[in-house]
Amino acid sequence: MNEIVLMALIATLGTWSVTALGAATVVFFRSPNPRALNLMLGFAAGVMIAASFWSLLQPAIERAETAGNAPAWLIATLGFLGGALFMWGSDKCVTWARRRANSAQGRPNERMNRIIMLVLSITLHNIPEGLAVGVAFGTLQNGNWSMESLMGAVTIAVGIGLQNFPEGAAVSIPLRREGYSRRRSFLLGQASGIVEPVAGVVGAVLVVSMEAILPYALAFAAGAMVLVAVHELIPECQQSQKAQPYAATMGIVAGFAVMMLLDVMLG
Repeated sequence: MNEIVLMALIATLGTWSVTALGAATVVFFRSPNPRALNLMLGFAAGVMIAASFWSLLQPAIERAETAGNAPAWLIATLGFLGGALFMWGSDKCVTWARRRANSAQGRPNERMNRIIMLVLSITLHNIPEGLAVGVAFGTLQNGNWSMESLMGAVTIAVGIGLQNFPEGAAVSIPLRREGYSRRRSFLLGQASGIVEPVAGVVGAVLVVSMEAILPYALAFAAGAMVLVAVHELIPECQQSQKAQPYAATMGIVAGFAVMMLLDVMLG
């Protein structure tokens, strides 16, 4: 058991490091370029929309069908709506808290509310991803030490790690846009992935119970990501639509295509 937990920890530390690499892209921006930032935000929106299906909803449906405890469509729908409602409620709470904190200074910073929602959504998204890696390695405790099963768990970790690269950028770049320093933007961007090693260890230790919970968690994260991408990221990246009508749109298309390609190639 200790070896399995250690393997899951190492794998999820690897996925976290890729998030940090993505967040490190913010150092290339000496001063924010509106066109480049809109393109990157569009790319991040495309990544999140694609990941919500290929990385979250589809695995949730497959796991629910295998478990057979409840109809797969019901699990996916409830989880998806639960994630969207959670983020909606979080948005209301953040808005209320900032209004209270800024009541003496007038109208609160609505753009900062969007940044907080973005960081929260990606952090939430990383929890079931870490669980997925932990569960993948945790299943090896049943004596499935064949090279194929081990490589299957490694493939899941590699796929999730590659997906984390643009997600790290999706947090650090908007923070840079709001005037944060490159160092602080990087630190906060990579911090969104620190939950993966924790969730990975939990998933490996509690693999039996996590197998039942994981479909709901994956669909939950999908709903949260879609709400944030559609409600926050896409409107934000379309600010210069009149001057550059297709820049952000092509970023969305490119982000979706890249994430879909990675997910399909890596299974």
